[in-house]
Amino acid sequence: MTSRSRPMSRSRISRVVVLYVLLSLVVLIYSLPLIGVLLTSFKTTEEIAREGLWRLPHALRLTNFSHAWMEGNGKRYIVNSFLVTIPATFISIAFGVLTGYVFNKLPFKGSNLLFILIIAGMFFPPQIVLIPLFRFFNAVRLYDTLWPMIIVHIAFGIPICTLIMRNFFATIPTAIREAAIVDGASELQILLKIMLPLSLPALAVLATLQFTWIWNDFLWPIIFTQSDKWKTIMVGLIALKGQYSVAYGVQGAMAIIASVPTLIIFVFFQRYFIRGLTLGAVKG
Repeated sequence: MTSRSRPMSRSRISRVVVLYVLLSLVVLIYSLPLIGVLLTSFKTTEEIAREGLWRLPHALRLTNFSHAWMEGNGKRYIVNSFLVTIPATFISIAFGVLTGYVFNKLPFKGSNLLFILIIAGMFFPPQIVLIPLFRFFNAVRLYDTLWPMIIVHIAFGIPICTLIMRNFFATIPTAIREAAIVDGASELQILLKIMLPLSLPALAVLATLQFTWIWNDFLWPIIFTQSDKWKTIMVGLIALKGQYSVAYGVQGAMAIIASVPTLIIFVFFQRYFIRGLTLGAVKG
């Protein structure tokens, strides 16, 4: 009998069992909040008060979801979140592509210093600029609109987008760009027709990260909005809290609704994360 066909020893089997048990416990612990929200979203307020949050619901009721979507202004909050997240994500990534390409493929005198200054924005605590930004947007009459959140998210997203795109462009062989220049392509054509298709993995990562961060943001919407008309979904979750009681079932349903877009984005882009599109790009 060869070594490959030998059965695993008892010690190895024990280690594998212990490993799987520990991994299962970790998954269960991380899943407990989600399980609690799911159970709560299908229960009535009376059922939650009588039996608690962790018992199975007697029936799969969708009344909390309909109440959160219509009466709880969930539809408006979702639309506002999309109006903030989509342009902020797209513009910040677009700036990151342009700056990353210039810093890596078209360096100039002082570009390294400028790159460091831009990247320093990643370590800038947003709480420091809360009051100045509040006063500025209030002075220019943009307070209680969606524009402050879009502008701020673009500004804070440019550093991370620039860093990732610059590092990714560095992995693309220079010979590709040189060959395109010899064929008469301009820098814009090289960027749009060659570099961007090769950069799909990096763009997918940035799109997922930026969309998730902006969608789940609570700080800026709570600072820059006052009326219910301009609240995003995360602030809308808090708005469901009453003065004397909390609609836990409706809040759970709203939380499930709020998590669907980010889940879709992750599922759609995850296949690009491990794709090495530059492998073999310069082979004959």
